Amino acid sequence: LGSLWVKLLETEGALITDGFHVVGRKMSDSARAAMLDLMPDSADKVLADQLLRDDPEIPALLRALSGRFISPVPGGDLIRAPEILPTGRNIHAFDPFRMPTAFAMQDGAAQADRLLAAAERLPRSVALVLWGSDNIKSDGGPIAQALALMGARPRFDHYGRLCGADLIPLAELGRPRIDVVMTLSGIFRDLLPLQTRMLAEAAFKAATAEEPLAQNFIRAHALAYAEEMGVDMDTASLRVFSNAEGAYGSNVNVLVGSSAFGAEDELADAYESRKSFAYGRSGKPVQNGALLQKALKDVDLAYQNLESVELGVTSVDHYFDTLGGIARAVKRARGGAETPVFIGDQTRGAGTVRTLRDQIALETRSRSLNPKFYEGLLRHGAEGVRQIEAHVTNTLGWSATTAQVDPWVYQRLSETFVLDEAMRKRLTGLNPEASNRMAQRLLEASDRNYWQPDADTLAALQRAADEMEDRLEGIAAE
Repeated sequence: LGSLWVKLLETEGALITDGFHVVGRKMSDSARAAMLDLMPDSADKVLADQLLRDDPEIPALLRALSGRFISPVPGGDLIRAPEILPTGRNIHAFDPFRMPTAFAMQDGAAQADRLLAAAERLPRSVALVLWGSDNIKSDGGPIAQALALMGARPRFDHYGRLCGADLIPLAELGRPRIDVVMTLSGIFRDLLPLQTRMLAEAAFKAATAEEPLAQNFIRAHALAYAEEMGVDMDTASLRVFSNAEGAYGSNVNVLVGSSAFGAEDELADAYESRKSFAYGRSGKPVQNGALLQKALKDVDLAYQNLESVELGVTSVDHYFDTLGGIARAVKRARGGAETPVFIGDQTRGAGTVRTLRDQIALETRSRSLNPKFYEGLLRHGAEGVRQIEAHVTNTLGWSATTAQVDPWVYQRLSETFVLDEAMRKRLTGLNPEASNRMAQRLLEASDRNYWQPDADTLAALQRAADEMEDRLEGIAAE
């Protein structure tokens, strides 16, 4: 009962969006009041209320189209950084020479400690996904987590500009150095070259430090890779991976979205093919799929931060494309052994580390199955239905890459959006294509054995899907 109460409170406190933002449409009084309630007590809520009442976006857009000056503002979100108001300004991101900031280093170290505490035992190696957008919003928080796990800190020159990384002495660190296999998004690679080289330098320094192997897992692994592969320590210590220059994503989301994969290991193939470019201290990429596979074989858990108050791991396909992709690749490298996957939810308070399974369950209850959430989407008609369908597809993506979706999730999604006749007709009337895709995704989940509905449920789902298909064909004929 105590655990149930905690789950109820967690679900109640989860942040959800209320439909879409429409340019030029002011917030209602109730929506504005709800937004103000979520802002920190230290914020000037009177000023924020005044700024939210205005519509600066259409005038700013018209000025931009006229080639006129648009006032700048740092990026951020309204809840955690209300000082970015008013909206409608020209976003600038960060000072690249001062990321991660001192606060980000402090917060990142705390998050790293929470991750290690959440694991069943101290991991020797962690696969960490780093996005550019998340680091911009947090002034380098996830970067700081990577450094903290490795036992490193940024180095700044006498002008205060980032110029590399230094190791934290083991006596000060108080635990072994964790080997961190870092996967960068294409945006991170493009916007943060200094930070890319800093992370590579931290890994190299750890790999070449004269320290006991029992206290330095990076060095232990790098020495083993160097001997097994016949390479030098510069190569064996490479831990920063991304796409080739000019390429983005792992294409795992494309394969899932088009149902164009057979065995799930095809998703691992796509991930490794796209994300096997190693970035060293020079910042230049070299494809090294063999080293990536060696590193993945030693990974004990995979992890990514959830920084956006607007998005969840089932909202967009980028999360399972990156974190899901590397988790599937790790599972294959480990001979099919399940890989623990964790999410660092930064959207409320100091942050919470959850298993991916718990995060998906929370978002399913608080978003996908929550009438307050999906009715907000359905106010926008066809696009709202498409967004609901995206949640179902992204849930399927997590099953394909991690097998961390409980069967009840598919059962309840089916009952809510497809098997309920009134809702089915409503969705089909608003967007017959997205409605049909939703039903087909749920059947695909059953076909791929991600859930096993009883015979009556499966038959009802198939009938509903056939009905949607017929409706779609009828519209095409008209």
